[in-house]
Amino acid sequence: MRFLKFFLVFVCFILPLLCQPVSAGTKKAKSIDELAARYDCSSCKECHEEIYEQWEKSMHSRSLFGTGRTAATIVTTITKGLMTWPYSGVKKPKDVKVKHFMMCAKCHLPQLAEAEDSVIQEIIKIAFMKVRTKADFHKRREILSKLNINCLICHRRNAIVHKWVDGYPEKEKGVLYGTRDVEEHEDEVYTRVKKNPIMGESILCGQCHGLGPNFEFDNPSQCASAYGSYLFNYISRGGSETCQSCHMKKFHKGHLMPAYRDIDMAKAAVEMDVDVASYPAHKLAMVEVKMTNKAGHNFPDG
Repeated sequence: MRFLKFFLVFVCFILPLLCQPVSAGTKKAKSIDELAARYDCSSCKECHEEIYEQWEKSMHSRSLFGTGRTAATIVTTITKGLMTWPYSGVKKPKDVKVKHFMMCAKCHLPQLAEAEDSVIQEIIKIAFMKVRTKADFHKRREILSKLNINCLICHRRNAIVHKWVDGYPEKEKGVLYGTRDVEEHEDEVYTRVKKNPIMGESILCGQCHGLGPNFEFDNPSQCASAYGSYLFNYISRGGSETCQSCHMKKFHKGHLMPAYRDIDMAKAAVEMDVDVASYPAHKLAMVEVKMTNKAGHNFPDG
């Protein structure tokens, strides 16, 4: 009888825990600095200086701050969203937990899932900070920019999508994922690179640049939808380019990954035809503007 009880406990409770994949850093981060340290990619700069500098200028390097607008949206998400929804459990900013913010962090900061609620409270404190001077603005930018989408998100944490086919990301810290195998990677921290079958495919980007509503959350958000638009309006009509083809290779801007703010991308994405008819006698002119979206998706994403 004792053996049967032990067997049932083992099968129902212990075995499922043993079979769970262990994610990078099972102990949750307690502060912004601790989470930033876990995803510190500064060692990449020594060998990949040009790529690193491109990334530093990109929006990915400040995914939580953005141009300042993203940081401001943290505030409105809480005050105009969470605090107004009757069943969110959020009456004031200090009630916000990681689970509430993941509908935004899924894309802007996926590693927040590895943090305790104290981290989102720290983020909120900085986001709600009164900005009266340029110094205040730069301080908020500096702190929030510690958390971003960097090398370790794309080349490690989110590198593998089909985990039952390709396996889970290695628990060993020294492994990165790229376009080819490198047994002796010249980095003191990340000493190996394993080939990732999707590194050059749009599905890698699709994890964040989404299909539309995130129905996995208690309160779905509809923000990023470029990947869905790309699949259903571009690939379905015979398109063959990947996200990387246009946003990395086309203008040789690599890890800057420019989007609609970049003049070259804007010119390539939109075809504009202007027809002007003037009527001098009446001091009138009629301007007809026809704009055609030539990008492989709707835009801007988000």
